[in-house]
Amino acid sequence: MGSHPLPVPVTPAGRDGLAALLAGPQRAVVALDFDGTLAEIVPDPEQARAHPGAVPALARLAPRLGSVAVITGRPAAVAVHHGGFAGAVGLEHLVVLGQYGAERWDAASGTVAADTPPPGVEAARAELPGILAGSGAGRGTWIEDKGRAFAVHTRRAPHPQDAFEALREPLRALADRHGLIVEPGRLVLELRPPGVDKGAALTSYVRESGARSILYAGDDLGDLAAFAAVEKLRSEGLPGLLVCSGSAEVAELADRADIVVDGPAGVVELLSALAERLDGS
Repeated sequence: MGSHPLPVPVTPAGRDGLAALLAGPQRAVVALDFDGTLAEIVPDPEQARAHPGAVPALARLAPRLGSVAVITGRPAAVAVHHGGFAGAVGLEHLVVLGQYGAERWDAASGTVAADTPPPGVEAARAELPGILAGSGAGRGTWIEDKGRAFAVHTRRAPHPQDAFEALREPLRALADRHGLIVEPGRLVLELRPPGVDKGAALTSYVRESGARSILYAGDDLGDLAAFAAVEKLRSEGLPGLLVCSGSAEVAELADRADIVVDGPAGVVELLSALAERLDGS
């Protein structure tokens, strides 16, 4: 027996997904969110780093799988840096899909390919400081510029949830004016172009890879689109496993997940358990 017990999915579909992955790992895709899944959520996103066990667990598991991908709203290069993925032995074929798939970093080449920046983001970004000041929620908020999107974080505000609620409507109106959408998250509101989400990125990657099974792990509302994509793929006959990196802040994912683990440490435990099982430990 390995030192990391493999959790049993709570749904029949999840059990089928896990069984398919274990039976044919060479045709399986494991895809993971970054913040909140591989890295703890911290007040300053620039200080986020992958859990210390994440790269070793992924490096042990990845050679046994068809492919491993990280799907994030962050720019791909930022996720690569904060994750410590570049040059990691065992992750020579890792793919990072940044900005919801608008950017792609391949470990094999070490380069980032990117789509053309969308219209509307620059104009909305220019209006943002005035909106923050006018909302009364500006103190302690922080703007994360992602290039093709931007996010307003309220975790460092004196009253984070109040600031979050005060900004919902002003940012929705700003997004509407410039043809964008607002994606709420864990004390963060992100503005980005419509039709760009983790579900679309995941579906495209799974189709490209020719996968016969899929595991996706996420923690936040932005991961609901990826959960929905896996559910759709399952309805089409592709076995899939949904993993929630649990937190007290988001319940929606846990309600739809096949396995719930305790944050990034729990994700690392799960990846390690999969690697041990595939090693025959």
